[in-house]
This record gives sequence, structure tokens and C-alpha cells, in this order.
Amino acid sequence: MLLAATFLILSMALIVASSELFTNGIEWLGQRLNLNEGVVGSVLAAIGTALPETLVPLVAIVSFGSEQGNEVSVGAITGSPFMLSTLTLGLCGIFVYVFHKRGLRPLELKLDYRVLKRDLRFFLLAFSLAYLACFSPADPLLRRGLGAMIFLLYPVYIYFTLKADGSVGEEPGPLYLARFGGGSKSSNLALILLQTGLSVLGIGIGAYYFVDRIQDVSQMLGFPPQVLSIMISPIATEFPEKMNSILWLRRGKDTLALGNVTGALVFQGTILGGFGVACTQWNLGSDAKIGAAVAIVSGIITLIMVSKEKLSFRYLSLGALVYLACILLFQFNKM
Repeated sequence: MLLAATFLILSMALIVASSELFTNGIEWLGQRLNLNEGVVGSVLAAIGTALPETLVPLVAIVSFGSEQGNEVSVGAITGSPFMLSTLTLGLCGIFVYVFHKRGLRPLELKLDYRVLKRDLRFFLLAFSLAYLACFSPADPLLRRGLGAMIFLLYPVYIYFTLKADGSVGEEPGPLYLARFGGGSKSSNLALILLQTGLSVLGIGIGAYYFVDRIQDVSQMLGFPPQVLSIMISPIATEFPEKMNSILWLRRGKDTLALGNVTGALVFQGTILGGFGVACTQWNLGSDAKIGAAVAIVSGIITLIMVSKEKLSFRYLSLGALVYLACILLFQFNKM
């Protein structure tokens, strides 16, 4: 148990350090390519930190037997949007308040609401289709066709995101790899790509060991595979998104911070949602159905708040309470 705890702490430290490198590198990449904050936060950052949660369902199918692999895979696919739409957004709200109290940022969120609105609409369309698919006849041809359609929504989303107008963010601090030379080479594309690539590698390695140790501890505590993959694994696999968003919120870069979360929701709903429908048995247990439904309802309410341009730290913070309530409900279902 002590060894597992040590690995947890070390892997968390690696993820935190790599996330700092990543946010700095990805902002410079956006500057270098003249990309707006919507593309940087919702696409580049979301894809860059999506590696851990993307690998969990894929590895589960390959590594475990068909029944257990499907159970873990389905739980991971539904668990990530549940975690992002409740706990991750909740932590964003809480940290906005904490940073404000420490005098690091204003309490009000400064957002490009168009970015969040587009992200949430694509997520709700894709993930709702994936959710409804679990109630459809288990016809392989039907499931594969629907899964392919959900999957292909992501290229459409990329097209509209690249096409949209938006402002290029302010110039970030010097690139970390360029600081050895006084920061004068921060715009060097090779250095930017090297730092970003190394940070993604660090995030991936840290998340791998974090997930591994979390799963060991959870299994010792007697969590069944699907509950583990819905509630526990996403805490680890979504940790990079949480860290990136928290770092950006501290600097007052709210569109990047929340766009990182909503962009990850789109990725989860389309790429992994399509994979789940097409390539697994897609049999959702009661906990998975509840988690997916909560993610959809949370997405709808957040979209309403975004459409009214009334998103606040108070509303975001409620997501953490929703997550805790669901944890209690899942525990009650085990009894």
C-alpha cells in the first residue's frame, strides 16, 4: 500500500510538471500558427491531453477477456464525460474563487461564449446519440453505422472550429526550453514542438502509472470493474485536463481553461462514443446509464447558461456537489 501511495504521488508530480510545460508550449504553438483561443483550447489542448482516457477503453478491449474488457471499456467511455461535466467543471469554479481570494484573478469569468456553445452542441448531439444507442436493437450493422456517424462528427467539429472567428490570445511567458537562452527563441517552431511533445509524453507516462496505482488500490477496496471505470479511473485519466484548466484559470485565460474541458467533452462524445457503439457490446449497466444521463443533463444546463452568457463560478462549483451525490448513489446501488 505504501509503494502504491508513493507511485501515486510521483505520477501526480510528473503530470503537474508536464501540464505546466504543455500549457506553455501549446499557447506558443497557437501564437506561432496564429490560431484563435477556441482552436488552441478546444482542439489542440483537448487532443493533446486526451491520450490517457483514450487508451483506457482500447487497452481494456485488447488486454482483458471479452466480457470484462467490454465492461471496463464501456464504463470508461461513459465515465469520462460524467467526470468532465461534473467534477472537472466543479473544480474550475472552486479554483476561480480560490485564486480570486488570493488576489490572482477577478471573480468574473471572461469567456468567448461562442467557443463553449459550439463545443457543447457537438458534445450533446454525439453523446446523446451514443446514449440512445444502448436502448436500440443489438444489430451489428446498425450499431457500426451509428458508431461511424458519431465518430465522423469530430472532423465536422474541427472544420467549424477552424472556420470560426476568434482572437489570438496574448503572448504567453517565455517558452521553457527557450529560457536557457534568455527566452529569445520562444517563437522557434522546432523548440515549441519539442517542448509540447515532451510534455505530452510526460503526461502520458504519469497518467499510465497514476491509473495503474488507482486501479490497484480500488480493487483492494472491492470496487467492481464498471464502477471502478466510471468513478475512479476518470479521476486519474482526466487529471491532465484538470491541471491544464487550473493553470489557465490562475492566469485569467478562461476561454482556454473551459474550452479545454468542453473540447475534451466533444472528443469523448464523438471519438470514444463512436468507438463504444461500433466496437463494444455497448451494454450499459445501471451506474453507466446514470453517469451518462447526468453528463447529458449537465451539458444541457451548462449550454443554457452559456447561451444566456451567465456562466459563473457559483454555477460551475455545483458540478462538484453533483459528482459527490452520484458517488453516494452508486454506493447505495451496491448495497
